[in-house]
Amino acid sequence: MPSAAVAQALFDVAARSAAASLDGPRVFIVSDSLGETAELVTKAALSQFGDTPITMHRFPMISTSSDVDVIVLAATERPTLIVYTLIVPEVRQAMDAATEARGVIAIDVMGPMMSGFIQLLGEPPQLRPGLIHQMDAAYFRRIECVEFAVKYDDARDPKGFLLADVVLLGVSRCSKTPVSMYLAHRRYRVANLPLVPEVPLPKEIFQVPRHKMVGFRIDPRTLTDIRIERMRTMGLRRDANYADPGRILGELEWADQVFRKLGCAVIDVTNKAIEETAVRVLEIVSPPPPTGPSGTFPAGEGG
Repeated sequence: MPSAAVAQALFDVAARSAAASLDGPRVFIVSDSLGETAELVTKAALSQFGDTPITMHRFPMISTSSDVDVIVLAATERPTLIVYTLIVPEVRQAMDAATEARGVIAIDVMGPMMSGFIQLLGEPPQLRPGLIHQMDAAYFRRIECVEFAVKYDDARDPKGFLLADVVLLGVSRCSKTPVSMYLAHRRYRVANLPLVPEVPLPKEIFQVPRHKMVGFRIDPRTLTDIRIERMRTMGLRRDANYADPGRILGELEWADQVFRKLGCAVIDVTNKAIEETAVRVLEIVSPPPPTGPSGTFPAGEGG
């Protein structure tokens, strides 16, 4: 008998297929953890086949051979590819045997990878499902940094500049907030300061070591287009001062004056992806100290 979770998942598969009149090829993602790894690999491979209509169904926390048998049997009802990440050898062997016996196409994502590491490292794996998701010190550090980025976004509290590992500066709509969030997920505490000519700089910013500050510069024409689009989505008039080219040039000149005054490094973020900008920021700020002996993460730990 299948577990209640598998029975419910198969019911959901049938219900979704019936509701959408689906009868084309599909993929079953089977995992003894959450199935995120297998799904990411599947989507990456599927992207090479254009807009091929394929539905995906995830079966997480699979830990018994009986569950595997039921899933494989369901896969025989119509063309199905099973992509699986099963760590426990007995369950993985059950999947191999069942798919071969029933003629179902199956891809083992983790098996060959672990075999390669066994050869490379000369030691066996731990065989514990879900290790990548365990809530260790790094996980809680990441949560802390995300909360920090939200709390100190757009200079909501200037005290955050003195607590941050990284301080980003720039005019409105130059990607300070998304880069802050990206770095937060890399376990950096990030605060950012919007530069507006009419708003005095907070005194705290002058107390931040210059090696922790990075200014963002952007092409004025690109920034104008970004702000116009922002105004359109907000339902504002296009001729508002916020997107005026003359106003934008003035803001960028003011920002350059601030960068020189603070002596901080500057990055041109024009047409750069968030990830690319974040990597450049990490190249500029001081390298983080190693993890402390207690397992806690000192300020500025990234990884």
